[in-house]
Amino acid sequence: MPDSATTPPGDSRSPVSGTPVRTWFVRLAFAGAILVQLVVLYLPATPDGAPSTPGADKAVHVLVFAVVMLTGRLLPLPGVPLAAVLLVHAGVSELVQHLLLPNRSGDLADVVADIAGIALGWYIASMITRHRLRR
Repeated sequence: MPDSATTPPGDSRSPVSGTPVRTWFVRLAFAGAILVQLVVLYLPATPDGAPSTPGADKAVHVLVFAVVMLTGRLLPLPGVPLAAVLLVHAGVSELVQHLLLPNRSGDLADVVADIAGIALGWYIASMITRHRLRR
C-alpha cells in the first residue's frame, strides 16, 4: 500500500508516527541511527587483545542496519531506494574497512549480516505500520 494513500496531501506526518512531535522524534532517531552506524563501521578498531563474544560482530552489523532501515521506513522513506542505498553501503563499508582502515578487515559475512539487518528492519517497520493502520 503506498504511503501517500494513508496520508492526506500536504500532511507531513507519517502514517506511523501520527503527530508532528512523533515525526520529529522518528527523524531524530533516524539521524541517530545513521550516526551510530557510521561510527560502528568506520571508526578504526583498537588492536586485538580484548576478548570478544563469538558472533557479536555479526549481531552488531544486523542491529545497526536494521535500526537505520526501521527508522527510515517509519518516516516513511520509500523502501526500495532506502534498501538499495543500504545494500551499496554494506559492500562499500567492507571495502573501506579492508583497504583504508587500520586494524580493520573486510568480511563477506559482515555484508550478509548487513543484508539480514536491512530485511529485519523492513519487516519490523511493516509490522508496525500494519498494526497502526488497522487501529
